Amino acid sequence: MKFKYIFSLLLFILPVYTFASSFLDITGKVTDSKNNQPVAGAIVSIPQLRINTITDVNGQYTLHSLPPRGKFVIEIRFIGYRSVVRSIDLAASPSFDFALQPSVTETNEVVITGSAITANSRYNSTSASVVHKDQLVSNGSTNLIDALARSVPGVSQISTGPAISKPVIRGLSYNRVVTLTDGVKQQGQQWGDEHGIEVDQYQADRVEVLRGAASLLYGSDAIGGVINILDPSAPPSGQIKGELLSNYATNNGLSGSSLMLTGNENGFVWRGRGSYQNAYSFKTPAGYFPNSGFNNTNLNGMLGLNKSWGYSHLNFSYYRNNVGFFDPESADDLYTNEKSRTLDFPRQDIRHYKIALNNNFVVGEGSLKLDLGYQRNQRRELEDGTDPSLFFDLNTYSLDAKYYLPTKNGWEPVVGLSSSWGHSVNKATEFLVPEYDSYNTGIFGFVKKTINKSTYTAGLRYDYIHNVGKQLFVNDEEQFTGFKNTFNSLSGALGYTHVFNESVNFKANAGAAFRAPNPAELGSNGVHEGTYRYEVGNPDLKAERSFQADATLEFGANILTGSLGVYENYIHNYIYASNQNNESITVENEENGESETLPVYRYGQVNANLYGVEANITLHPIHAIHFENTFNYTHAQNRTFDRPLAFIPAGVLRNTLRFEPKVKGVNGFYLYAGLDNFLRQNRVDATFETSTASYTLLNAGAGVTLMLGKKHQQPLKIFITGTNLTDKRYYSALSRLKPGRLSQEDPTLGVYDMGRNISFGFLMPFTL
Repeated sequence: MKFKYIFSLLLFILPVYTFASSFLDITGKVTDSKNNQPVAGAIVSIPQLRINTITDVNGQYTLHSLPPRGKFVIEIRFIGYRSVVRSIDLAASPSFDFALQPSVTETNEVVITGSAITANSRYNSTSASVVHKDQLVSNGSTNLIDALARSVPGVSQISTGPAISKPVIRGLSYNRVVTLTDGVKQQGQQWGDEHGIEVDQYQADRVEVLRGAASLLYGSDAIGGVINILDPSAPPSGQIKGELLSNYATNNGLSGSSLMLTGNENGFVWRGRGSYQNAYSFKTPAGYFPNSGFNNTNLNGMLGLNKSWGYSHLNFSYYRNNVGFFDPESADDLYTNEKSRTLDFPRQDIRHYKIALNNNFVVGEGSLKLDLGYQRNQRRELEDGTDPSLFFDLNTYSLDAKYYLPTKNGWEPVVGLSSSWGHSVNKATEFLVPEYDSYNTGIFGFVKKTINKSTYTAGLRYDYIHNVGKQLFVNDEEQFTGFKNTFNSLSGALGYTHVFNESVNFKANAGAAFRAPNPAELGSNGVHEGTYRYEVGNPDLKAERSFQADATLEFGANILTGSLGVYENYIHNYIYASNQNNESITVENEENGESETLPVYRYGQVNANLYGVEANITLHPIHAIHFENTFNYTHAQNRTFDRPLAFIPAGVLRNTLRFEPKVKGVNGFYLYAGLDNFLRQNRVDATFETSTASYTLLNAGAGVTLMLGKKHQQPLKIFITGTNLTDKRYYSALSRLKPGRLSQEDPTLGVYDMGRNISFGFLMPFTL
């Protein structure tokens, strides 16, 4: 209760932070480095302050109401040029000019994920990739995680058809990967197999994916990586901007639309978005998989202030997702010709509410970044009617604070505090996880030092986690015994980056991370709907300890760009559920009197070792041609039982030939064709998983940007994408519908992945 009172007090007091009486405007000019001509339309932004503007026809820009002093990272971006990322001291000068170098590739971006200090990606030791809006909506994906899995080496997805995808980074998933939206960790039911991330696919302006342990900054649950979803920044003062997008996919009739408006009036900023998606059952090369359709609705908005003292933004969102499920009894039930958009039972009804207050206050020559969050995640399992048989209601309050101390002698120190309280209750007649309270608190220190062309980072963190599961009796029988667990640990990280020249840089990391078992792993005792198994938790589980190291060499010139990275992650006391000795249980459905026999999966621990390689190389023989190639492979071993670790992605080699000719009268025209080559995955835990064969998917697409209007032109981006054009029959290694997952009695029972799919749509950013 004390935590709630403190949170509420901060929520209402912080927006009235004392306004600074002085402010600064900075100006400058952006030019082409080769001919010294002005670059009009370049985006000039300071990410830490969430402000940006656009250069005029003379290449001039002005950023208003900045703090009178302080050091910040400024970024200048324009299509066809290499971005400029530079640290500026506002007390040193009120004017900054920049010269952009023409380039066919982008290898130099601001990345805020993975380091406490926003920096040029080349000076960020962690392996972070950036995926922009255009790529997220035009690559033929069915949800946000699917889009990232198609775009980022080292990222895969555990899927239950096109409706449900869970992120996998370097072989780790579930509660080992953190998703951030509005600066706040997404708190849903991440431990569950059969539901995805409660995030609107169209919401992100860009997504940063951190591959590798990040427990130092993001606490327990980030030993695999981080997915940071970033909303569009507010426009310059006096403008209203927006975007309208829509798409349609032929395979499952997926239709989606989204409208966003955002404005800025003398530092008062606002944003609103509404999105909707609807799909019927997806089609495999053998037919439609029954009741696999879905629909989701998202409404979100923001109100805030951008002033010389920093910014304060109040974000709020509502997301609802309805997903159909089907439990086939034989191979004859697997496919149908029906494709109704009406969802039958059983199905899921998931609702996620979020309020986040994001602040960045300039304090002298330092700054305080403070994110407060409240989330409510409601997950309803509907078996044969609208009354839920299983109903989780999780409320989470969170606080994350980072104080950036003034830089002295090149040292950039940061100290931080994070805390959260989660309270989950059961509101239906069936139970899987006991009602629980979870308390988390962590403190950390981080420091960065650049010497010549080398950058060194180091950090230390302490976490304290306390879980309380509540006892429950059902029909005078104890279903949950209740538990109390306390976990605490130190985590540390070291990073090193060396920039040899503009074309080559090297980065490396080493560290120890920590993850406490979640309440589902500690206290489950019931039927896990959608996974076709009965789960039993273990209150005696110990915390996972991860010891990891990675190294990456990045190189880039106009003709050749790419990177090569290797990593290893040894996890002591790795937690997973398994079926031992073919243990099963017969469960009776009290509503209809029927009974079913289910395999029993118990949570246990082993020592695991994961290592692998990530590589990408892009050739640019001429300006209009890009030959893009990526490869990633993860080798995972259960060291305790000397067998492969379960549910690890297969190695994949992606080859894409992209052609971008200049066509008179249009902008941004492109054509591409690609082959995705997935290797055979026979490194499986044969006790409850089957291997998958290799396969190759053919993809292709095209797009163009049309300029509408005469005086005030607005871009209209049109795209068409085809995936699995040969209608290949295949099973993904991480599909929950592959053989051996749907039926314990018949391990051959499996559903093919999505067949041929043609998607097309448009994205139109506009200014009012």
